[in-house]
Amino acid sequence: MYQASQLSRTARNAHLAAATAGREGAVADAARRPWNRPDGPSCDPAAPVVLVVSDDLLARAVLETVIVGAGWSARIMPSDNALLTRSGAPVPTCLVLDLPSLEAASQLRERPIPFGWTDMPVICLTAQGDVAMTVRAMKAGAVDVLCKPVQAGALRDAIGNALDLSTAALRRGSEARQLQGRYETLSDRERQVMNLVVSGLLNKQVGGELGISEVTVKAHRGRVMRKMQARTLAGLVRMAGSLQLA
Repeated sequence: MYQASQLSRTARNAHLAAATAGREGAVADAARRPWNRPDGPSCDPAAPVVLVVSDDLLARAVLETVIVGAGWSARIMPSDNALLTRSGAPVPTCLVLDLPSLEAASQLRERPIPFGWTDMPVICLTAQGDVAMTVRAMKAGAVDVLCKPVQAGALRDAIGNALDLSTAALRRGSEARQLQGRYETLSDRERQVMNLVVSGLLNKQVGGELGISEVTVKAHRGRVMRKMQARTLAGLVRMAGSLQLA
């Protein structure tokens, strides 16, 4: 009986030692891993990007494993200040960081930083899951709040939702730039005609405002519709609203 007990304790000690060694090995691997390494599965340029800001080596290693395992590209940074050194990416992107870093990073929205950061969805990690802490995180700009230790499934769901928001924001940004580009192809006179038409004036009234004939107004209006790729007057009015012309 004594020998069996000794063997049992020996087995437990060996298991504990192995587990500890494994955890320390993960931390050591994370410490040796260079920031933003240029190769590896977490740096696929076509994959959605998940930025992780954490000073916890083990947490970074665990988060990166979940992110890369889901097919996303992980970008690990030691502090929120590192955000200022990165340029915006033309792919869906979100941030995962602790509450203190979130409150500091929220100040970045007021700075002249590279395109893409101001609308980036943020997921906050917190050790305290009470209502007050959640409200505090939301006020700082988080779209989701997860309690530590974070479950892999909950993290994947939160990141997936955040990347969907980023995808929509990128699409809106692309459409806005294309619309602005089309508007810039208009001549000064065509812009004047467009502004008056979308304000509700008839061709004859537009001509009276600009001192040109109704026929000339119709010609300008036709070119405006073609250049702006507007099929209907209602569509042109919506475009003017997006351009903040009306």
